[in-house]
Amino acid sequence: MRCEAVGKRYGRGRWVLADVELEVPPGAVVAVAGGNGSGKSTLLRILAGLSRPTSGRVSGRPPRVGYVPDRFTAHDRLPAIAYLTHMGRVRGMPGDRARARAHHLLDRLALVGGEEAPLRTLSKGNAQKVALAQALLVVPGLLVLDEPWSGLDVPAHAVLAELIGEVAGQGGTVVFADHREAVAGQHADHAYVIRDGRLAPRDGGPQPGGAGTVEVVLSPPAGGVPPAAPDWRDLPGVTHTARRGETLVLRVGRDHSDAVLLTALRLGWSVDGVGRVPPGGDGRADDRRAAR
Repeated sequence: MRCEAVGKRYGRGRWVLADVELEVPPGAVVAVAGGNGSGKSTLLRILAGLSRPTSGRVSGRPPRVGYVPDRFTAHDRLPAIAYLTHMGRVRGMPGDRARARAHHLLDRLALVGGEEAPLRTLSKGNAQKVALAQALLVVPGLLVLDEPWSGLDVPAHAVLAELIGEVAGQGGTVVFADHREAVAGQHADHAYVIRDGRLAPRDGGPQPGGAGTVEVVLSPPAGGVPPAAPDWRDLPGVTHTARRGETLVLRVGRDHSDAVLLTALRLGWSVDGVGRVPPGGDGRADDRRAAR
């Protein structure tokens, strides 16, 4: 997907965006940082196809787009599961399949109050979980998230990182906005910042691999049934695998490490340690590895 000389203003007001150039490859996770009123949300709405640019053009948008606004306001009496089932049917899913997919997503995100909670009773953080679920009912080719971590509880932060990794791992493009530049760099392959309506690479250039590489050391449970073992190299962010005796060592892009750790724990593996791989290192993590 590509933005070419995209500009936006409302009426005769100031230009919110000016000459935005952005190319987003399939499988990439792209972050856009900037302060309040900088134009982040406007750019995301243009990328999602919800707003037309005043100048320039967007090309190559995938047909299936998932979008989560910065604030999901739902004053409906409908239970969360009923709302999501309805949204799935609107998108062409059979009702039973839509309900099953909604149940799966709400279970992963741990919706407080359960799936039968009426939308109007949900806190901001739990409404955000429902908004994420509706965007992921059908696996999107483009997932657009506006301040997605805002209001989420800590466990849901890790699940969100995992979901982003899964979309990217299936060839989908993910673009998210956050007002914190540190968050943008941590969770994205490429990070940009908007200032005065103009988009520029953060710190002077794209951020391939996010914030570097970490080494993850896993082991099976002692004396137990061997845990399930996926093809680790198929997981998003995993660049290298090796055996050291009974342990398994993975090298993972730091922006995907939370998702890989969650996958390992859910499959029954134990985490022996996590450490940073220095630039140009031989793949052995530094002395910050924590013992189990």
